[in-house]
Amino acid sequence: MVIHGNNNVMIAMNDNNWQKARLVKSKMIATDVKSLTFQVDEWIKHKAGQHYDIRLTAENGYQAQRSYSIASAPEDFGIVEFGIQLLSEGEVSPYLFTLQEDDEIEIRGPLGQHFVWETSLSGPLILIGGGSGVVPLVSMLRHRYMAGDTRKTIFLISAQSLDHVLYRDELEAYMQNDPNVEIPITLTQQKPMGWLGYERRVDKEMLQETMGDVLSQKPSIYICGPTPFVEACASGLIDLAVDPSLIKTERFGG
Repeated sequence: MVIHGNNNVMIAMNDNNWQKARLVKSKMIATDVKSLTFQVDEWIKHKAGQHYDIRLTAENGYQAQRSYSIASAPEDFGIVEFGIQLLSEGEVSPYLFTLQEDDEIEIRGPLGQHFVWETSLSGPLILIGGGSGVVPLVSMLRHRYMAGDTRKTIFLISAQSLDHVLYRDELEAYMQNDPNVEIPITLTQQKPMGWLGYERRVDKEMLQETMGDVLSQKPSIYICGPTPFVEACASGLIDLAVDPSLIKTERFGG
């Protein structure tokens, strides 16, 4: 069975817990990121922060497999949403960008138990995301909202420009409708005219200014993004006397 597109990719069925997932919705959510939502017949409720493996198999048997964080909330029954960043030299993301409604891929999951957040955990919630690292953190924010949780939540986002901020309209709605949600944004390359927010990479001073007293309230802290970004944020928090055991990280790239 050949999937739609020009990549000559086909599904490899029924081995090692892989299953089909059918695309039901796609839309751009940032300059280079597309939201892809799939219907999964054998759906398993995930935890916010987990991921799935996606595998593509070519007609000659060659396989490419990548891991993608889940953007949907655990409460979104029967569907799995991913935020896929387009990598021009990649093997998987360019193909995923060509998918159309009713096309099928093969997935395995949910996977991962370390980088997860549930409303049963106590304390405020701090999320720090760089680039497409925002995806699993959005799942956590959605989980908080859909579970009716009202704890103090700070979601610090670093992006090249406003057009690179994933789910920007949705995030703005959270801030407008929930006084306990703050989403400061820092832009590292381009800023719009009249921009009053941060204009640099995340540093210790920014962490202190945006999070303040919340850091002393034993928050659950989740950091996701490129490796240098994650290391800089974690180091900054530790310099601010945050207990390292409160910090969970997920990283990608060099």
